[in-house]
Amino acid sequence: MPQLSSAPVASRQPTEIRRFLQERLDTLARIHQVPGAQLALQLDSVTYAVHTGAADGVTGEPFTADTAVPLGSVTKPYTAAVVLLLADDGDLALTDLIGTHVPELRRAPHLTVRQLLSHTGGLPTGPDSDDAAALSAARYLSVHCSGRDAVCPPGSGFSYSNAGYVAAGRLIEAVTGMSWQDAVRALVLEPLGTDPAFLGEAAKRPVARGHSVHTALGRVRPVEQNLAPVEAPAGGLQASALDLVALGRALLGHGPHAVLTPDAAEEMRRPVPGAAPGVLADAWGLGLALFQQGAQQWCGHDGNAQGTSCHLRAEPDSGTVVAFTSNANNGTALWHELAEELAQICGVHIPAAARPAVEQSRTVALPHCAGAYHNGTVEYRVTADATGSLALTVNGDTPAPLVCYPDLSCDLVDPETGRRVPGGRFLRDPDSGAIDRLQISGRMARRTVTA
Repeated sequence: MPQLSSAPVASRQPTEIRRFLQERLDTLARIHQVPGAQLALQLDSVTYAVHTGAADGVTGEPFTADTAVPLGSVTKPYTAAVVLLLADDGDLALTDLIGTHVPELRRAPHLTVRQLLSHTGGLPTGPDSDDAAALSAARYLSVHCSGRDAVCPPGSGFSYSNAGYVAAGRLIEAVTGMSWQDAVRALVLEPLGTDPAFLGEAAKRPVARGHSVHTALGRVRPVEQNLAPVEAPAGGLQASALDLVALGRALLGHGPHAVLTPDAAEEMRRPVPGAAPGVLADAWGLGLALFQQGAQQWCGHDGNAQGTSCHLRAEPDSGTVVAFTSNANNGTALWHELAEELAQICGVHIPAAARPAVEQSRTVALPHCAGAYHNGTVEYRVTADATGSLALTVNGDTPAPLVCYPDLSCDLVDPETGRRVPGGRFLRDPDSGAIDRLQISGRMARRTVTA
């Protein structure tokens, strides 16, 4: 790794910082076999932007600073920002019951706009994109978000939900009379200076193609996006790392006031009571994951589309914003390594993920947790072997072993590499004490069958 000078961060020359960023991005992209990536950093009122590699591994089209990347779930902060703008204008209130604006959710009593944006409304994650491909928003919500599909009562727990953001898009359309695309374009993208690019629509700027990378085999294959049109408010935007820095500045209240007032930005960053996202983050706001790093609370979001990985982090006290995009399914590993190295540049540690759980001193067998757990149409089946060790199967896919701990948390074991990945936790019914829920990757599932 090239060494920066020992001078304090504030006195380092911009050219020195940019050279370091470029070299590290080039090197790490090569090591991780990521076809292309962008990194943008807002530090001490200076913006640095570097990019590397190819936007399309087949044609060799190069990445540029303007190349838009499918953002996946990093779309959600944009959708949430539109809702906050409508609340700021008095068109709705965050305490409104969502059913007063969205007729299809009148059967979801006590579900508020705030709960919708913070994943505390108890809605299921939603069907696969292929199953949602032909559905309108009204049909999607009517079929998949009825009261019987709730994974927990509104306000009682956190369950990450794409369906919730389909509902947020429907809310925006009901209040504004515009399509979600037109509303996010007019209210957020254009004021931020972002050239709009949506999945499934012709873009007026270069767009990166997603890739599936198998590092062990050295295989890189292009993949196609399959997001259903109805899911656009949850994951349908394409943007560059520089575009994400502009969003990050707005989320800190530093951007154009036409986008978010400081009060609205602070509201988005405020932790929502009862939002315990587990391995996804340390807390959750309105459309934002929250990460605690010492005394600093960072905000941002992570997103994965088909063959892409994108990440945003912003810290209000220092005004630091970091954005990373890549066109590979394994770009998250690059991001984690890059975030560790960025401490040499900005003088602070950027949280790439939630804080690790307290070091577990021993593992335990939890055979009484075996059974079937459901989140909408998704089945999580937990099986126990003769020793009581557990394995998890999601909708019949390859089982992944679980390593369990006395506090009922668990790690997933990658069947191919054997690497442990923080997975989730089992939860008890507060009255009976029985295991009644499973939270995996931030998604809650109700126990429906015991082993």
